[in-house]
Amino acid sequence: MSQIDNDTICAIATPPGRSGVGIIRISGDGVAAVASAIIGKLPEPRFAHYSNFRDADGSIIDQGLALFFPGPNSFTGEDVLELQGHGGAQVLTALLNRVQSLGPRLARAGEFSERAFLNNKIDLLQAEAIADLIDASSEQARRSAMRTLQGEFSRQIHSLVAAITAIRVNVEAAIDFSDEDIDVMSDTGVGTAIQDSLAALQTIFERAEQGALLKEGINVVIAGQPNAGKSSLLNTLSGQDSAIVTEIAGTTRDLLRQEINLNGLPIHVTDTAGLRDSDDPVEQEGVRRARAAMTQADQILLVVDSNQTENWAEQLSVLALDELSDENAKSVLRRTTLIANKIDLRPGVEPHMQSTDYQGVTLSVIHLSAQQQLGIELLISRLQDLVGFTANEEGVFVARKRHLDALASAHNYLNTAAGGVSNHAPLELIAEDLRLTQRELGQITGEVSSDDLLGEIFSNFCVGK
Repeated sequence: MSQIDNDTICAIATPPGRSGVGIIRISGDGVAAVASAIIGKLPEPRFAHYSNFRDADGSIIDQGLALFFPGPNSFTGEDVLELQGHGGAQVLTALLNRVQSLGPRLARAGEFSERAFLNNKIDLLQAEAIADLIDASSEQARRSAMRTLQGEFSRQIHSLVAAITAIRVNVEAAIDFSDEDIDVMSDTGVGTAIQDSLAALQTIFERAEQGALLKEGINVVIAGQPNAGKSSLLNTLSGQDSAIVTEIAGTTRDLLRQEINLNGLPIHVTDTAGLRDSDDPVEQEGVRRARAAMTQADQILLVVDSNQTENWAEQLSVLALDELSDENAKSVLRRTTLIANKIDLRPGVEPHMQSTDYQGVTLSVIHLSAQQQLGIELLISRLQDLVGFTANEEGVFVARKRHLDALASAHNYLNTAAGGVSNHAPLELIAEDLRLTQRELGQITGEVSSDDLLGEIFSNFCVGK
């Protein structure tokens, strides 16, 4: 576990640029000395004091509000002073320089939140939720992050840890009384308790997985031959003219990325150059980049002209599957949805979805018109279904990949323990699996953590947070 530095830290806590208000935050034992030097006194706790902020020579740097929060009843658990002045870059820099001249050092990224965690004001889940709340890209993500910040995710983890602890007590008792003619395992219902905990863990995982989607979203690459309607599809999904659309083949030469929110699901969409052979070195580079983007995609939308869907082998040839191993080719196909575009040019054809088999993989085919915005709701539903996303966010809390990894690992250990009980495995092995389950859960809230993990997490925060 990291140790808290004893020095006093400071930072600008508001974004750079011009604004009505700019805030300098100071935390640590040196707060009283800083307050006395700059505003002439230590303010009354939790009251806003209108003050002059003075430089070393007594001249006024700025005027504003000073707020003092004595530890341990503050965000960081230490004495905290906030100087709220005007939000100009020069005035904030001058005030920050004045604060630093009195001893405080510039805070590292996320150090205020890190001190709050190390002082047991918040757990690691709540600390991460602060950054997630700031970065929320949708209203659903904001509400999800707020649930985690308020401790909903933590409470469920702590409840599960308590249940695992109770099970461990009974298993350890069974080990201690192994020489007695007492079936502690059966009498205490260890097997049933483990199954109940597995069910609870699965519920937590599903909610966390949904929360991770709200935070991270999915990466979608739009690919296909020139003039298939890729850019039109991007424009329709984004609701703006992000890409140039013309009848001239090869208009898109580079990757065009767009962040889109589809009914609460963040989508990172990449439009790509048309996939074809070309002597143009610029277009060749565009095709190379398009193929590289497809290897990283969670889902590939292969756009084809709906008038040319008689031969799927020809349409799918642009994916260059023959250059891949069988396993990698199937991986690409499983991540591909076929978009039969331009149905508005085919009288009598309505938006619909069907499936087709290719090389042992079942592919979904969505017939739509990107330009006329026909059938787009089918595509949105398809993308949501692929990742298990639902608009129902009740009980969902924001989560990260490390949380999902720890929950999955905990589930594996707990499932192994359940199998050990059923198969009458040595009690010591069952006890060890339960201990490892508890360790994985502890890593989520920070009860079990390493300096490297904490450094990685807090380094992604804002400097003033």
